[in-house]
Amino acid sequence: MGGDAVASRVRVGIVDDHPVVVEGVRSWLSGDDRLEVVAAGDDVDAVVAAGVDVLLLDLNLHGRLVLDRIADLSAAGQRIVVYSQHTEPEVVLAVVDSGAVAYLSKDEGREHCVSTVVAAAADRPYVAPTLAGAFIGDRRNQRPLLSDKEREALLLWFQSMNKASVARRMGISEHTVKQYVDRARVKYARIGRPAPTKAALLARAIEDRLVRADEIGEYRSHAAG
Repeated sequence: MGGDAVASRVRVGIVDDHPVVVEGVRSWLSGDDRLEVVAAGDDVDAVVAAGVDVLLLDLNLHGRLVLDRIADLSAAGQRIVVYSQHTEPEVVLAVVDSGAVAYLSKDEGREHCVSTVVAAAADRPYVAPTLAGAFIGDRRNQRPLLSDKEREALLLWFQSMNKASVARRMGISEHTVKQYVDRARVKYARIGRPAPTKAALLARAIEDRLVRADEIGEYRSHAAG
């Protein structure tokens, strides 16, 4: 298969209250041998209980937006990719602010869907067109002020390094690397935009232009060469 490799098959859960959408997305994902759909339906808790690596979640379930569930599940460490017919930038940004690691509109197709889920499982960025548009148009001032060292530590960590490797690259202790990452999380929490997981923190950093998605990709290309 093309694209980025994942060590083992990614366990995916699909939550949508339209059976035809569930079956269509299941078909897309099941056609990629990196992915395994292990649960699907309109009950968030039942799907999550199956033990999924990535939850593909419709934003509008049974007539209501489930931003609160996104926040709760993200805080518990669940990787969430939201898949919705809503394309308004303010809605997209609200979803990311709630803790989702990526956002897809329902017209973005199989390629974007598969690529986003694979990237989310590996805590790597994939910014589909709807999400990119929301990021570019974001004029909010609620961005944390990170030091150069905090940003450098985050960038190296996002490039799939563990904290020990980051420490060696920066010439500092692993404890100091952890402090830099924790400080970034605290700064986000102070402005009401918590990022409890690595994937959520990566999404925040890309949204706020603290790192670029291509900086992550550039490192991976060089490392693979």
